[in-house]
Amino acid sequence: VQLQASGGGWVLAGDSLRLSCEASKRTFSNNGLGWFRQAPGKEREFVSSINWRGDSTYYADSVKGRFTISRDNAKNTVYLQMNSLKPEDTAVYYCAAARGSSWSSAPSGYAYWGRGTLVTVSS
Repeated sequence: VQLQASGGGWVLAGDSLRLSCEASKRTFSNNGLGWFRQAPGKEREFVSSINWRGDSTYYADSVKGRFTISRDNAKNTVYLQMNSLKPEDTAVYYCAAARGSSWSSAPSGYAYWGRGTLVTVSS
């Protein structure tokens, strides 16, 4: 099972980025999907999650109103649209597939993790 995140890069504060995470080898259309991030020297933290149908989402307070999670089950892909980026958003972003169909903010709720993509926001 592979989850591959992409779309990271170097941007200026206030810019936008769209991360994508495509699953291969199996479908996750019945699983919740989520994004986490890990900044240098810090623990991995929850960013956002979406349920299997895409009609229920949850965001960390730090990104609420700026980030939007979505999914396309036909493409086996989850997205994270990040607007109004701040230097404190700098981190490696990871996508993950939940053990169940709902969203989850706990890392323990995820069974599959992808390789991360680095987002660097400069002031």
